[in-house]
Amino acid sequence: MATNPMQQFEVHKIGPSLSINGIDISFTNSSLFMMISTILIITFFILGTKKVSIVPGKIQILNELVFNFISKMINETVGSDAKPYFPFILTLFIFILTMNMIGLLPYSFTVTSQVIITFFFAIVIFIGVTIVGFAKNGLGFLKIFVPSGIPVFLLPLLVVIEIISFLSRPISLSVRLFANMLAGHTMLKVFGGFVVSLGILGGWLPLSFSVALTALEILVAFLQAYVFAVLSCIYLNDALHMHH
Repeated sequence: MATNPMQQFEVHKIGPSLSINGIDISFTNSSLFMMISTILIITFFILGTKKVSIVPGKIQILNELVFNFISKMINETVGSDAKPYFPFILTLFIFILTMNMIGLLPYSFTVTSQVIITFFFAIVIFIGVTIVGFAKNGLGFLKIFVPSGIPVFLLPLLVVIEIISFLSRPISLSVRLFANMLAGHTMLKVFGGFVVSLGILGGWLPLSFSVALTALEILVAFLQAYVFAVLSCIYLNDALHMHH
């Protein structure tokens, strides 16, 4: 176990160094745990849908719960016309949730603690929503920057504020997930270090804090995946319906 709580977030290469035109494409521990997450998700859905029956098994029930949960979330935030985007939102939610949960295991790596990863997710959503907005509304999508019912003399200021708010979406979306994962896992590591350093006699108090914090981190792992998905739905709703 690393003594420095920040060492758990370091990206390490696995195998030889690889590069294309100066771009490092080496396989890392981050790549490994993303691959593990992908395999677990694919296995989960294959097992849950392989033998669908009227009396569902445990894995089928979990599959149906996830499907119904995401379907309800999309209907409540976007509406029934967002059904074509259901596979993307489902994949986004389950992928982030799986990586968050795997990161809680000892000696694992928390992929979502890397801001470059969370920013990539956020920028894909930002670009995708913008494309959907223009495809659905044409140049009328630019009206999203012009609040209705606002006095003319305030429009220049509010338009600037709306543009800044729109462009900051990827930053706020990515930093929220990254910061929560980084802070929570750092605290777990710190209390874990206290348990080891204080020994059997003095380590019970930090151990109890570690157990409580682990339970809290499980909740946070789910909530952050949910918040990421629901905010993506809200941005999609703005693009589809132009509600301001």
